[in-house]
Amino acid sequence: MAIKKRGRLGQWMFEGVPEVEGPHEPEGRHKKHPWWQVMCLTGVDYFSTLGYQPGIALLAAGALSPFATLVLVLLTLFGALPMYRRVAEESPHGDGSISMLERLLSRWKGKMFVLALLGFVATSFIITITLSAADATAHIIENPFVEKNLHFLHHEVIVTLVLIVLLGAVFLRGFSEVIGLAVGIVVVFLALNLVTIGVGFYQIFWIQPDIIPNWSALLWTQPNVNGSIFMLIAASLLTFPKLALGLSGFETGVVVMPLVKSDVDVPKSQLVAFHSTHVDHSEAPDDIKTHIEGRIRGGKKLLTGAAVIMSFFLVGSSIITTMLVPATEIGPGGKAYGRAIAYLAHEYLGPAFGTAYDLSTIVILWFAGASAMAGLLNIVPRYLPRYGMAPDWARATRPLVMVFTAICIVVTIFFEASVSAQGGAYATGVLMLMTSAAVAVTISSKRMNEKKWIAFLIITLIFGYTTIANMIAQPSGIQIAGLFIIGIILTSFISRALRTTELRIDQIEYDEMALEFIKEMAEGDIRVVTNRREFGNVVEYRFKEHEKRIDNHIPSTDPVIFYEVDLGDASEFKGTINIRGVDVDGYKILRTESPAVPNAIAALLLDIRDRTGKIPHVYFGWSEGNPIMYLARYILFGEGDTAPVTREILRQAESDPELRPNVHVGG
Repeated sequence: MAIKKRGRLGQWMFEGVPEVEGPHEPEGRHKKHPWWQVMCLTGVDYFSTLGYQPGIALLAAGALSPFATLVLVLLTLFGALPMYRRVAEESPHGDGSISMLERLLSRWKGKMFVLALLGFVATSFIITITLSAADATAHIIENPFVEKNLHFLHHEVIVTLVLIVLLGAVFLRGFSEVIGLAVGIVVVFLALNLVTIGVGFYQIFWIQPDIIPNWSALLWTQPNVNGSIFMLIAASLLTFPKLALGLSGFETGVVVMPLVKSDVDVPKSQLVAFHSTHVDHSEAPDDIKTHIEGRIRGGKKLLTGAAVIMSFFLVGSSIITTMLVPATEIGPGGKAYGRAIAYLAHEYLGPAFGTAYDLSTIVILWFAGASAMAGLLNIVPRYLPRYGMAPDWARATRPLVMVFTAICIVVTIFFEASVSAQGGAYATGVLMLMTSAAVAVTISSKRMNEKKWIAFLIITLIFGYTTIANMIAQPSGIQIAGLFIIGIILTSFISRALRTTELRIDQIEYDEMALEFIKEMAEGDIRVVTNRREFGNVVEYRFKEHEKRIDNHIPSTDPVIFYEVDLGDASEFKGTINIRGVDVDGYKILRTESPAVPNAIAALLLDIRDRTGKIPHVYFGWSEGNPIMYLARYILFGEGDTAPVTREILRQAESDPELRPNVHVGG
């Protein structure tokens, strides 16, 4: 089959296209690093939320912010952390919770669920890019030096769009792994936050001690508290879903696990050979198993370290922002809007330190966008092309970067680069991913008959409540996510319909009898009769042979071979077929199973041609029924009006009519 050569533009667009056919990428593609360094790569996304999370929490919860944040931290440490530690055990290759659900749910159920989750993934990652760029813009514009001297930057939407376009340009040029740079960015950012929080506590407890009683009086007189400790707890539980932005980062933590260096080394060649054929590491040889277990230990340390560090900063930042940021400055138009900690850094540590904090925040927020873009570029090629639900170019980085950048531009313009307006959509994406992970872990634990599945079920219910409460409070989130889901499902099925006539068979494997049949047929004209098996007895094959010889004028002296395709999982797009030979009282039959019948027939014909050097003939009967219904059946269920579809597959696979297998339809 001829391979089309791409032009110079096509070669640039498809440069470095990976041949990924599984839900995880091959081992050894990236250099391994200690877990704490990879934690910083995750932290570029996770820790960067400190740039806007405290301000959003204060705006949403008011005086309740520290208590609502405490609930969030407890859920982080005793809900999300143990849940994702379990995900790390079951997906050490960076598959994440989506792959767990794909394995737990079969056929179209699993794939539709994955498509819906990919909608929430797209929501989470796209909004991460736009929200981070918008908050970086807020830190640029609200900086005192920029306010006084660089008035041309006072256009939030334009500056945000420039940051997004720059991000896309970097990925178009080529973005290599920069863990060392991520470590430096995270260390500086956390150090500046630590200093700011420390100074904030100094102000609260030593310089302005009247702040605590004032805050306490305000807290207890809140209408939803009314002086009751029980109402305070209830109000905190009802309010904390609005703070769900502080839960981001866990899914990224398990996705980057392939970068974690194991504490047990094995030769790279052994690891690649095992990984290319296995997903379940329990089947691995002992040395590979201990190596992967070492990576899992590192992944768990990564998740635990990130959760503990973030919990400390969330509680500390919520306390100082609640007590020190004036209520007049936290809302839209205020100097602390979208940058509460930066406001305190300028207020109590001076313009030099405040500007340093702004610069550090801008850098880590921009890198958070880079982390989200890398996540999108990693997760889309793992699923959609493998499902046949994306064009082949979706495996390439540069075309995807252009698509994602264009979407980010549209989202930014729609939200007018507002940080708080995008918070709901971001939280919805994050919470749905975490809820789905909780469901996957609960199902997995229950199937393994573990007693702790009940604990995971409770965590699932909590995340379910948090997700629903967030959707009710911020309906824009589910609306945006719904648009992404509808868009992904529509484009996926359109792509699947357009790609159904690809050959779709990667490899054919024969048993000895099947190869012997083909060898015997090669002595004369090769005539293949397709048959939908009913009884599989000699009477059926005698009748079928007679019918085809009469309908298609096949000489009685020419032998025929029957080919029967049992329908497998029609939701699969590509795969290997195993063909076995069967002899029924002298009638030679080739049998196989495939997700699509016409594709399996076309693949066999082309393979016979290549093996024997002869052009085979294939014989069909006409189907009775509505051709549109047959087309729908073929796209969804892999079978329909087989003859014309087989002919079209052959036409696309072989451009030279002289080399194309001959299709005959009689009856």
